Amino acid sequence: MYQTIISPAEVTDLTADVLIFDCRHNLFQLGEGAENYTAAHLPGAYHLHMDADLSGEILLGKTGRHPLPDMDAFAAFISRFGLGAETQVVCYDDKGGGLAARLWWMLRVLNHEATAVLDGGIQAWEAEGLPLEAGYRDHPTASEGGVVAPHLARFAPHCTRDRAQIALLRNDPTHTVIDSRTVPRYLGEHEPIDPVAGHIGGAINLPWPDNLTNGKLKPRAELKTRFAKLKKDAQNNTFYCGSGVTACHNILAYTHAYGEMPLLYPGSWSDWITG
Repeated sequence: MYQTIISPAEVTDLTADVLIFDCRHNLFQLGEGAENYTAAHLPGAYHLHMDADLSGEILLGKTGRHPLPDMDAFAAFISRFGLGAETQVVCYDDKGGGLAARLWWMLRVLNHEATAVLDGGIQAWEAEGLPLEAGYRDHPTASEGGVVAPHLARFAPHCTRDRAQIALLRNDPTHTVIDSRTVPRYLGEHEPIDPVAGHIGGAINLPWPDNLTNGKLKPRAELKTRFAKLKKDAQNNTFYCGSGVTACHNILAYTHAYGEMPLLYPGSWSDWITG
């Protein structure tokens, strides 16, 4: 069972009960991910759209840009693909796992432990000379998929923190709030997406791309050094980003290093500034 990352070679060694999801997405060209998937993707993979499949409804002035969907509904949706308790899920993108980690996190908090991000993404797959296929594979319909996979748990709110909780925790010496965006966005020097620049007061900055070397996750020892300044108890650390997507990559890296999952502020900066 692979629970954090998986290499292309390890994917090819999987013999049965595997689900592969392509999570490629472009914030500024919303159809690009599906277009790239249709042109070439890992054999047997399905495409999941960040907005339509991995996010809920945006309520102007009330939510961030990628609010979590109703997680019970998501559990029913993902079960349609034949997700069993032993199914190994592999999710990938073309951004070092920065997007695929969102699906990884959603499945892990629903109790599907056999979920891993393809280390190095589709680029690593291609670099190994492994095959790709073209075309769009339709999602199974509700009638084909049956009921929610029995092993999936109801979403546990203790995996996340909301805006009101962050307002308290950012000043709590027993807790650390971590901004996962790049340094210029954290400092408010460059904000290409959200209408307000800056960061949550009291938050430290650990940019998610620094988890990577040449597009692949750094070794555990290096990740432990990177996260050494955080609280020893994973539950005393909450990560956020712009909209709750790339913060999941920091959670992936932390979990890979320590075997425990810290918390996520799903709404993140785009939700914080609506308050």
